[in-house]
Amino acid sequence: MATAESCTGGLIAGACTDLAGSSDWFERGLVSYSNRAKTELLGVPAAMIARHGAVSEAVARAMAEGARQRSGVDWAVAVTGVAGPAGGSPEKPVGTVWFAWSTPAGTQAQMCHFPGDREAVRLATVQHALNTLLRLVSGSWSSSPTDHPAQP
Repeated sequence: MATAESCTGGLIAGACTDLAGSSDWFERGLVSYSNRAKTELLGVPAAMIARHGAVSEAVARAMAEGARQRSGVDWAVAVTGVAGPAGGSPEKPVGTVWFAWSTPAGTQAQMCHFPGDREAVRLATVQHALNTLLRLVSGSWSSSPTDHPAQP
């Protein structure tokens, strides 16, 4: 698997590699914090970022698909969001996170809103990204809505 992370800055990859034996299934983590990094590392078109914003379904999907394709893995997770304390807007308040999981069956995306400070938002993002990935791998997550309130 591979990760493409913006708002978590590598925390998802860190959580994976904290596990002994992770070298058997974890390929790489890409931190694409800036828009330039999203374009250069993951192939997200700059025009897409300009049109939809970095925190969007389209960009999250492109990040996950870019990570999967460029890493040569079967599974990739991507996150992009507003962790705070600044940077929020009425349309995308602090705590808004877009997730995408690119799998052999396709790509699914989901938006969540997490309460709390920067640390709480980032930790909830890591937990949700990995819990959902485990559900996808096991075949027990078949929902494809774009907005779910997630429990941190």
